[in-house]
Amino acid sequence: MLLIRWEEVLTFFQLFLAVFAIYSALHYEEEVRLLVPLGCLILMLVVSRIDERLSENKSARKSFLKIEIDKIWKKESPTIKDQNFYTIESLVWPKNELLLIDAVHSIFKDLGFKISTGINYHTVDRIVKIPGTDKAFGMEIMMSEGEMEENHPKLTRALQFEKEKKEDEKTLIIASTHIHLPLSERDRVHDVSRELADFLERHSMSFITTHHLYELWQKAKGGEIDIIGLFERIYYHRGGVFPLEDV
Repeated sequence: MLLIRWEEVLTFFQLFLAVFAIYSALHYEEEVRLLVPLGCLILMLVVSRIDERLSENKSARKSFLKIEIDKIWKKESPTIKDQNFYTIESLVWPKNELLLIDAVHSIFKDLGFKISTGINYHTVDRIVKIPGTDKAFGMEIMMSEGEMEENHPKLTRALQFEKEKKEDEKTLIIASTHIHLPLSERDRVHDVSRELADFLERHSMSFITTHHLYELWQKAKGGEIDIIGLFERIYYHRGGVFPLEDV
């Protein structure tokens, strides 16, 4: 799919206005010859201001992300400076589910897991294999503006995967919850409802949030934890929200 950024669209539009202004000055008559180029000039100034505002917002967003990340770590981390802010933003402040899935995919790949779209299944977003083992996760990746509820449509897909999965596969739910809250406030709220917690335990599905996945990613890149061993623990987890307090 061809993707065109807003900056490129605005640049092409300004170019079109400039060409049209020159054309009108050469071919139109009387007052139109003056009014059309003047209108084009005004539009070009407006577009230029919009382009400038978009650039400012992009820089402000990066600064905001850096501040939010530093709130968790309480210090500057060299690895944060070199990371892709777009991936981090799509993980913890996703604009849509497709961007969230791509961000989760990128992180698991960066951590050394073998991740695929799960070509043998149509009910999970990704299949993730634990390196050096036959164990694998069928991952459902979802998002919610508040806590995750039992009526989320993707949980029906997770149940279908439970019926189709192989013996060495486990369902893992990864969710971006409270997507409008700063990271520093997310540990103070519940990520799943009581009904969903019971549902996960009944069906032996494990659950982690994307902001916890982000923290695990950072600790793994810094050599603080054995990320493969941790996901082996998640594999054997009985179900429900996986406790990460002791990690």
